[in-house]
Amino acid sequence: MGLISSCAGDYLDSSQYFKDRLTEEKVFQSKIYSEEWLANVFEELKGINADVASKGVTPHNFADGMYYGDRDSEYDPSKNELSYNMFKMGQYSENDKQGTWTRCYRGIRNASTFIHNIDMNLELSRVEIEDYKGQARFARAYLYWLLLRKYGPIPLLPDEGLDYTDSYDELAVPRSSYEACAEFISDEMLMAAKEMEARGMVRGQDGSARPSVGAALATRAKALIYAASPLANGNNTDFAARLVDDQGERLLSSDYQEEKWARAAAAARDVIELGVYELYTVPVQETGEDATVIPPYDEDFSDKSWPEGWANIDPAKSYARVFDGTLLPSGNPELIFTRGNNQDGESIRAMVAHQLPRSATGWNTHGLTQKVVDAYAMNDGSDVPGRDKEIGRGDGSERVSGYVTQEDYDAGKYRPLRPGVSLQYANREPRFYASVAYNGSFWTLLNESQERNRNQQVFYYRDNPRGNGFNSSNAYWLRTGFGMKKYVHPSDTYEGGSMGNIVPKAEPAIRYPDILLMYAEALNELDGAYNIPSWNGGSYSISRDIAEMQRGIHPVRIRAGVPDYPASAYSDKDELRKRLKRERFIELLGEGQRYYDLRRWMDAPVEESLPIYGCNVLMNENERDLFHQPVAIWALETTFADKMWFWPISHTELKRNNRLTQNPGWTYND
Repeated sequence: MGLISSCAGDYLDSSQYFKDRLTEEKVFQSKIYSEEWLANVFEELKGINADVASKGVTPHNFADGMYYGDRDSEYDPSKNELSYNMFKMGQYSENDKQGTWTRCYRGIRNASTFIHNIDMNLELSRVEIEDYKGQARFARAYLYWLLLRKYGPIPLLPDEGLDYTDSYDELAVPRSSYEACAEFISDEMLMAAKEMEARGMVRGQDGSARPSVGAALATRAKALIYAASPLANGNNTDFAARLVDDQGERLLSSDYQEEKWARAAAAARDVIELGVYELYTVPVQETGEDATVIPPYDEDFSDKSWPEGWANIDPAKSYARVFDGTLLPSGNPELIFTRGNNQDGESIRAMVAHQLPRSATGWNTHGLTQKVVDAYAMNDGSDVPGRDKEIGRGDGSERVSGYVTQEDYDAGKYRPLRPGVSLQYANREPRFYASVAYNGSFWTLLNESQERNRNQQVFYYRDNPRGNGFNSSNAYWLRTGFGMKKYVHPSDTYEGGSMGNIVPKAEPAIRYPDILLMYAEALNELDGAYNIPSWNGGSYSISRDIAEMQRGIHPVRIRAGVPDYPASAYSDKDELRKRLKRERFIELLGEGQRYYDLRRWMDAPVEESLPIYGCNVLMNENERDLFHQPVAIWALETTFADKMWFWPISHTELKRNNRLTQNPGWTYND
């Protein structure tokens, strides 16, 4: 852990290090000691503070599209952990998953110490000092961002003048408003970007989790769009009225301000205008078993090369390889911020181990819901027949019947589907095939030592001979009959229970498509026009301009191999909002975004209360029509209560800080 690992105790007591080992002057006058201090600050971004990880670290990567099926005492009495059902039913307590608070405030305190002392360094150049100061400021603001996203409005510690040897009562700091927290993060990220500008405009993402100018500006944009969203902008619900500080002041604004959307749009545009990031693409492959599946002809995009069209790219591979470990972080042009492969505990590799089929020794428990499977469009951009029928949102159409035959497969029809696969999964958009493990999908598993275990077609029927379907004797089956292919490399397997058989994956904490879609979303909410300063001088004229919205939407849609939205959608603010929410659901699946998106949009009470549907996994192959007829999944529960808007603050912290107030719905008031 480096030089100052002795500070890993109470987050208010890191100054003890100086008493025991070195003086402040000796630490910060030395290059190596200063670098180790800063590295220790970034250590706080790992573990439970990862943005994307398996449920052993954070359950927030699982919402209404992706679930985990193990760790459930109903199926395995030896488990006594936060199961998916407990998580979705709000049956967690103030003691669950609370490492975020401790690690963040410890990192905030240590980052502040670094910022205030690094100027005394005798071995670093002035440019290096400014860069390191910007990195520390980024880390501090990012830790505040993680707290705000999870707990809602939180205490902002004074930057100077706080004596950490005082009693807890004397250190007591109240919660700041959501708006104040977002403004602080925005201001700090702007300052960090300017401090890093000389050395950090383009910084190789080598797994060290060190930020660039783009990472600071992107986090700033995220904080501002959260503050502009309905949860924090014009919230007049009873919950908002009850969320107050120790003086009874509201922490969520009841006053709607459209300009907040304009500021968020300008912040996203700052990232775009850097000209540093672009979406990753793979060249079209014209021949062979793995040849590109060409999307249907589209007059806007089919005849043009990237970035104006998809004529020369493979959309499915372009999307899949962003996540599966093919790219090193430094080679991924759309990766804005990452902790790299350097994650504690249940990293993305562990998530993949839980996605892999049982026949590849995977846990076979992380899967997808019918809702997200239905969200993927057909390859011509239209809705899949029968979409959302079971949850009362259907258009009256019926789901497709029939299956791919051997003759279909031999003739190259319905690629990439193989024989025996339901035609419900035929002719879908490329991201579907890069993300969804439907019944009968193909797994290459090239790291399997025995050739007979590679190149498997995996079915989830009950009593499947390879053990991938429902089995009442254990918990290792997919509750919905849909698995997750995203993040899985063609070589991945979990043979022998070895993570070494799974290709390392770089965490996509912030990706460029997120910023592009945020830009379009923020512009769509505007009625007026605004002049907003840019980050480094000059200003933008911000309004609901269709060409600018397309600047955010087109790259995502083109790389995905799907047509543009119709003109009618661009002319209708409500319709475009629905489409952009759906786009984020698909594009950012399994990236830790959906859980928080549903809350900032205030869609969670509806979306997280709908029954979860999927295939009828009790059916065997002889009853395959019934297997593919969606049913409500008895093994996955769902609801939403007001207390689930934000995570509860632990009893320990409420006792430490007598000015700290609990989130509504959590009963501790001592």
